[in-house]
Formats: sequence, structure tokens, C-alpha cells
Amino acid sequence: MRTIAMLAACGLVLAGCGSDSGAGSAPASSPTASSSAQPSPDATTPPGGTPTSPADTSAPPRTGTGIKTAASDFGPMLFDTTGQAIYLFDKETSSAPACYSACAVAWPPVLTDGSPTAAGEVKQSLLGTTKRTDGSTQVTYGGHPLYYYAHEGKNEVKCHNITGFGGLWLVVTPSGDAAPA
Repeated sequence: MRTIAMLAACGLVLAGCGSDSGAGSAPASSPTASSSAQPSPDATTPPGGTPTSPADTSAPPRTGTGIKTAASDFGPMLFDTTGQAIYLFDKETSSAPACYSACAVAWPPVLTDGSPTAAGEVKQSLLGTTKRTDGSTQVTYGGHPLYYYAHEGKNEVKCHNITGFGGLWLVVTPSGDAAPA
């Protein structure tokens, strides 16, 4: 019963981030499973292409998630290259993610295939990655795992200085620190 009450309270806190145009939809950059076909373990199919063997060197290299800066009410902050705002979770004191299950549904991790890339005032030297328990690779900046808020549209920043899941969610500045609360 206590768990149900706690989840309901977290839902109310998160609903307070706003329910404008982006409410109820996950960010476009969130991974989704939409294919029902099962690829063979030793072949890959490029988008719109023909399956290739692992030895085929014509396959495009894996590209990393692009991280850029843009202006906000909180000063310059991090966004992905599609314009989705990026946050850190102050409960995490190392590069090891602590946001899973219901937390990761509300705050999807910024994932990457390959090394993340910097644009704008983002410092490539502060970009990194960390492994999640499911084996996916999450982008870090200044040692902080990065997240989106699931109910924001592109170029929206609704959830800076919001408490949820046992910590504070804050936008990330180009220096790698959280913007002032």
C-alpha cells in the first residue's frame, strides 16, 4: 500500500512539470521496439537495405547521439540535436545511473550508439558514456548520467528544479554543472 501511495505521489509531482503540447508523448529520441521481425544473429539490415554479414565493411559506422547547447530561461543548457531538453538527477553522485523502472519511464535516459558528439558550447572532453543494467549505453556529461523528461516537446524546458524519485531534476549547463535551482 505504501508503494502505491509513493508512486501516486511521484506521478503528481511529475504532472506538475506541465501538461502543455508535449504531454503524454515520449521524446522522439526515446528508443522504441517496433519491429516484429527477428533478425538473424549474424546479419544486419541497414534501413531500407539488404541484410549484410558482419564481415561486410560497407555498413555505415555507428553514430553517437549529438549533444548541443541552446538558450533557455536558465541560461545556456544542453539539448540533444533534435531540440529535446536534457537533465541530470542530483541523487546520482557518480556516473552510475540510479533511475530505472518507473523513474526511467518518466525520465528516459539519453542513450547512444557509439561515442556521443559535441556541438555548440558542449565540451567533447566532458562527454562520456556509462552502461545501464539492460546493457544499453547512456550518455554522461561531466560525470552525470543524462535524461530527458518524457512529457516535454522539442525546445521545451518545463522540469528544471523539480523533485521526484528521491532527488532533484536540473538542467545541465555547458560547464557540466546543474543550473542554479
